[in-house]
Amino acid sequence: MPNPLKRSLLIPALLSFLGAHQPPAVKPGQAESIPVTSAIADDPALAATIAPYAAKIKASFGQPLVKAPQGLFRGRRGEENLLGYWVADTMREAARQAIDAPVRFAITNSGGLRANLRPGQLKVEDIYELMPFENELVVVELTGAEVIQVVREGLLRRGGEPCSGVRVKVEGTPAKALLTITWADGSPIDPAEVVKVATTDYLYGGGDAIPTLRKGRKPFTTGLTLRQILLDRCAALGRAGRDLLPPAPGRYQVPAELQEALREKKLNLQEPGVRP
Repeated sequence: MPNPLKRSLLIPALLSFLGAHQPPAVKPGQAESIPVTSAIADDPALAATIAPYAAKIKASFGQPLVKAPQGLFRGRRGEENLLGYWVADTMREAARQAIDAPVRFAITNSGGLRANLRPGQLKVEDIYELMPFENELVVVELTGAEVIQVVREGLLRRGGEPCSGVRVKVEGTPAKALLTITWADGSPIDPAEVVKVATTDYLYGGGDAIPTLRKGRKPFTTGLTLRQILLDRCAALGRAGRDLLPPAPGRYQVPAELQEALREKKLNLQEPGVRP
C-alpha cells in the first residue's frame, strides 16, 4: 500500500523541482469544489510527464544527511522548542550570508514545524517532513522597539515563537508578569537602533498574528526556501563529519505557572523591560 506521508511529501518536492505555475484567474461564481478521492482516475499524460521527476525525487528522499544522536524536538509539553531554535539560528546565518551583513535577530513560527527530528541518522525525507512548505527566507529592517514587540506578540500568540539572537524572561505572577528581553549576549536592546531581521515570507505577509513584522522595512527576498537552507546545513555538517546537536536551552525563561497562564490566555503581560 502506498505510504500517504510519502505521497504528501512528494507534492512540495515536485512543486519545488518543477516550479509552481500561476493558475488562470477565476471569476466569482465560476469556481466549483471537487473532492479529491480515489474515485478520480489519474490523467495518463500528466502521470507520464511527472513520472521521471517523481522517481528522481523519491530516490533522493532516502539520501543520508547527518547524524542527530539526541534528536531535536519542538517541546510541545512545556519544554523549550530546541528544534525551533535550531531553525531560527540556521535562518539567521543563511540571511547573514545572503546579504553579507550582520543579522541581529531571526524568528519563525512553531506551527510551521510539522515534525520532530528523531535521534539517529537524518535523511532528506526527514527535513521534508519537518518543513513541507515553500516558505522563503526574507530579511527586513526593524527597530529594537519593534523586535521587542515581535517577541511579545509571539509570546501572547503561542507562548513564545522560536527566535535567534535574543533572551527572553518572564517573571512575577499571572496577574502582573514582567517581560524582559535582551540580546543573546545579555546586552540591552536599544529601542531606536535599526537592525536586520530574518523571517519568512509567510510571517512577513501577516501570517500567525505577529503584526509588527509587517512593519519591516527594505524587505529583501533571498530566494532561499527554509527547507533548502535546512537541507544545506545538515549536508554541510555530514560532510564535515559532525553531528547535529540541539542548541543550548535558556532563550525563553518562563516559569511553569506563567506558561500555564499564557496557554489559557490569562497572563497580564506588562510592557517589556529592556534591562540586562
